[in-house]
Amino acid sequence: MQILKHVSALAVVMLILSACSGPSASYSDSERLTQYVNPFIGTGYHGHTFPGVAWPFGQVQLSPDNGTQGWDWCSGYHYSDSVLAGFSHLHLSGTGIGDLADISFLPVTSDITFSVGESNSQFVSRYAGKYSHDAEKAEPGYYTVTMKNNGVKAEFTVTERAGLHRYTFPGNGPKNLIINLGFAINWDKPYSTELTVVDSCLVTGSRLSHGWAADQHVYFAVRFSQPLMTYAITDIGGEGITVGCFSFSGKELLAKVGISSVSRENALANLDSSLPGWDFEATRQAASDAWEKELSKIRITAPDQDRKIVFYTALYHTMIAPSLFSDINSEFKGIEGDVQKADGYNRYTVFSLWDTYRALHPLLTITQPERVNDMIKSMLDHYKQTGLLPVWELEGNETFCMVGNHSIPVIAEAILKNIGDFDRDLAFQAMIASSVYNRDGMGFYDSLGYMPADLIPQSVAKSEEIAIDDWCVGAAARKLEHDAEASYFTNRSRNYRSYFDSETGFMRGKLSNGEWTTPFDPAYSKHAGSDYTEGNAWQYLWLVPHDVYGLIKLLGGEEPFADKLEQLFTVSEGVKGEEASADISGLIGAYAHGNEPGHHTTFLFNYAGRPWRTQELNRQIQTTMYTNSPEGLCGNEDCGQMSAWYVFSALGFYPVNPCDLKYQFGSPFVTSARIDVGKGKYLYIIAPKASDMRKYIQEVRLNGQILHRSFITWEEIMEGGTLEFMMSDKPEKYLFK
Repeated sequence: MQILKHVSALAVVMLILSACSGPSASYSDSERLTQYVNPFIGTGYHGHTFPGVAWPFGQVQLSPDNGTQGWDWCSGYHYSDSVLAGFSHLHLSGTGIGDLADISFLPVTSDITFSVGESNSQFVSRYAGKYSHDAEKAEPGYYTVTMKNNGVKAEFTVTERAGLHRYTFPGNGPKNLIINLGFAINWDKPYSTELTVVDSCLVTGSRLSHGWAADQHVYFAVRFSQPLMTYAITDIGGEGITVGCFSFSGKELLAKVGISSVSRENALANLDSSLPGWDFEATRQAASDAWEKELSKIRITAPDQDRKIVFYTALYHTMIAPSLFSDINSEFKGIEGDVQKADGYNRYTVFSLWDTYRALHPLLTITQPERVNDMIKSMLDHYKQTGLLPVWELEGNETFCMVGNHSIPVIAEAILKNIGDFDRDLAFQAMIASSVYNRDGMGFYDSLGYMPADLIPQSVAKSEEIAIDDWCVGAAARKLEHDAEASYFTNRSRNYRSYFDSETGFMRGKLSNGEWTTPFDPAYSKHAGSDYTEGNAWQYLWLVPHDVYGLIKLLGGEEPFADKLEQLFTVSEGVKGEEASADISGLIGAYAHGNEPGHHTTFLFNYAGRPWRTQELNRQIQTTMYTNSPEGLCGNEDCGQMSAWYVFSALGFYPVNPCDLKYQFGSPFVTSARIDVGKGKYLYIIAPKASDMRKYIQEVRLNGQILHRSFITWEEIMEGGTLEFMMSDKPEKYLFK
């Protein structure tokens, strides 16, 4: 019966396309989707992505570093630069804080000397390479650049647990390789570094550092394809930074590198198990094939190549983090620096949860349910070690960056969607413990119903984010039949109402004495002392995705709500203040697409009878804030969230509230799609007339039946079938009435 059902769905697709003008939705499974990924998207402006190589969710991210300190170099690389300080093995994709860039390699063709008193930054500058983008190329699983100053061609590929370098030296001069354990991005500084030559082809070492990750441990092992001729290892400038210089005779040098958070022995085991041979081209092909497998879970058709490139690059960027942290023997560094073991699962790290709970993790529940299970087990392990779920976990460290407890929506979503075999009782215990722990103003939130602005900075943003988490706890509790907790946390999720000032119509900070903070300007934003997090009152008014109808009531009903929402996008000065954050970018009026708290906001028109505005605004964002260029992201990528918004939006729907299991319709920007939802099922999306101008939905059909609602459910997506959008260049004002 199941086979017949999906043959029927495919037949519906073909019939629709034969009756409509537009491109064919014949999906060629032989078409390589990796050709549509441009890793340079987001490496310019404030995107903070890196162009180097990674395996999907893999342990190593091997990429070039410019050596420039600064906010736009948080990933180690910015497209405006032309200096190569080295190629290192761990990178963050799109964060707003710089760390990692660990274990840096740099090939040079000159003799290497050390000057007394020279700092590591001076040493790096003296030997740094120069390059132009004409001599640079990147694709999934492969990066190459040829340096202008010395003619060395550097190439890189990767496996799940190891990186593979290939250097081609010109001429008959010196062929040297620098391994620098001091190079770092922005905040990170080593406190212990070691390099050891084990034999003529094997070097091991370690780098322990303090930074955004308070205590990061990186152990590594390097095997060379040819024996060392000579080498020198020294500490630079009395800084305790170890640098090694290694000389070789052959023109082509390969180096394969394994890393570990536990030990050199583990790093070597990771290396040898993941990359036993020396075939660079075969390794490159395997990396490309790994990406092809993941990208092919969503096959689209589109009227032009740039649109496909933007889509598949976005999908690519959703699969870099979280990244693998446990070793081949399942060991990993614990929060206290001890050795922990992942029992029967892969341990992940780099959880940018304030960003990613909104769309990245909901996307992964569709495309990566097995990894979602392991990611939640990773979060629960963090709870077992610390007594709290992770807030922003990085390389075995809690950074407590940003606000809220956003492991909770991720775990609750999996419970509600019946994903994985993680321990539900432990998960529920962890959600409760994290929700009642008196951290970052939570004691006031629980006792007063709000956080006093004179005692707790960013009190409005913190409370609104906690209210979302509370609603998710309540939903999970109801699913797990914990009725008392369901009632308590659902009621507590309405605490956001304490901040609503009916006189101004905004969420405002409230003092200990119950008075509003003054002076008040809804457009004003600053870093320190604000009631909001990287935003202002215009943006945070709408951060109630769990109770949109409650917010509609606060604002006086659907029409006043929609009118106020319209002002968000049309106000003439959306952000002001001498300390306004650079994160507040991608502006339409006061709406800031470059920062995550607003990502659901365009879809709120659906709730108030103006879905055509959702459709107009989505198309505006799709076409102006996502482009095939280094400047193609309007703000930080933030570990996949910015890209996850685009993937969902281009397909035509978005999870406003990840845990209500409803996906609000926007405006599809692909002409068709085939989404592999698992168990042999596919959701086919048909929008053959979708274009820049044809952004309005005239009608939506699911398996041939007209939908008179503004959303599709999780169950409907995962059941598969055909979702058809009839598109027009004119709005349909009574679409979902």
